[in-house]
Amino acid sequence: MKKPVLTYYNIAPDVTAFSTTRHGGYGFGKYGEMNINTFCGDDEDTIKRNREALCTELGIETDRLIMPHQTHGTEIMQIADDFLSLPSPIQKMILEGIDALITDIKGICIGVSTADCIPIILYDTEHHATAVVHAGWRGTVKRIVCKAIYAMHLSYKSKPSNLIAVIGPGISLKAFEVGDEVYEQFASEGFDMNTISERKTKWHIDLKECNRQQIISSGILESNVSTLDICTYNNVEDYFSARRLGIDSGRIYTGIIIR
Repeated sequence: MKKPVLTYYNIAPDVTAFSTTRHGGYGFGKYGEMNINTFCGDDEDTIKRNREALCTELGIETDRLIMPHQTHGTEIMQIADDFLSLPSPIQKMILEGIDALITDIKGICIGVSTADCIPIILYDTEHHATAVVHAGWRGTVKRIVCKAIYAMHLSYKSKPSNLIAVIGPGISLKAFEVGDEVYEQFASEGFDMNTISERKTKWHIDLKECNRQQIISSGILESNVSTLDICTYNNVEDYFSARRLGIDSGRIYTGIIIR
């Protein structure tokens, strides 16, 4: 069995946090080598082998690897013990249309899929709870990361001052060119466009910085926020990029396990 090459994040001693890369798994072409996403057209047997390899690396059973079907919305789901006891088809149905997960259950991996969008991990060092957020431009405009922080407060009494945030691999300001209509959506939502956008031939928007500002505005200490300085578009040999490869391609999986 191949050993997946992962990008690990040093968040806390009692968690394992990571993003997958395009190395150390199975598959080829636009899906090679390490895709575990079942919603992007990849071969089912290859996905199964990659999931098994990833779970072996993480030291968990395959049914403890949880991945929602994201739709660029702001729906957040709490994973509790009762979810784990449900049959797989019911779990899949419940995970439809979910773009962020939160949990305080040990030994399970919650995660989101991205391929230019921004993955964000949140961890509560006091209550040992966590969240993983998929923030594409639509989710960023709708402040999904702020909603996830608030959901952790409601569910686990998490205080922002006790949270650690990691912003994973995603598209950079330089590579993320958008139309005027996208720029106007950000501007109309009150974001400081001077700090998150730049006009070249067209507008460019910094999704990582926009999410970082939202995280800090929610009360997380700036010193507790880290950003992985990797642009998926410019590093397509190592990370999946839908803008470079097309939507029929693999996805990065960013996840966290509380040990």
